[in-house]
Amino acid sequence: MSELRTITIDEVAQHSDEESCWIIIHGKVYDVTKFLEEHPGGAEVITQMAGLDSTAEFDDVGHSKDAMEMAKEYLIGQLPEDEVAEVKALVPPTPAQPVAKPSAMKEFLTSSTFANIWIPTTMGIGIYVFYKCVLKSQAVSVY
Repeated sequence: MSELRTITIDEVAQHSDEESCWIIIHGKVYDVTKFLEEHPGGAEVITQMAGLDSTAEFDDVGHSKDAMEMAKEYLIGQLPEDEVAEVKALVPPTPAQPVAKPSAMKEFLTSSTFANIWIPTTMGIGIYVFYKCVLKSQAVSVY
């Protein structure tokens, strides 16, 4: 495989519309102009990131291995090493969100114990009480 051409961020930024659409993913430069109409998410999804680093957006979507293989067809170069570090510094790391533990009540209400035992039992008691009330009201009206 031949060595990739070195392309600066400034050069990529000049290709930021549908006529000439370049994006950066993981320090590599892709000319996706011809792919715009084929993109399953539509051309607008890509043109919003035209001329910019699209690494986070590309990764967040969870592209398939096939999509990553297909991207190689549009690869035209790579950023200089010093600019790759610069781009990484521009993208703030996403802070880890603490995982909230559900409350004991919510955990109980969503458990199989509640669903399998308490809901049918409560419904049965409700039906029994309703039935007894109806019989009692009929017994009162007969006398």
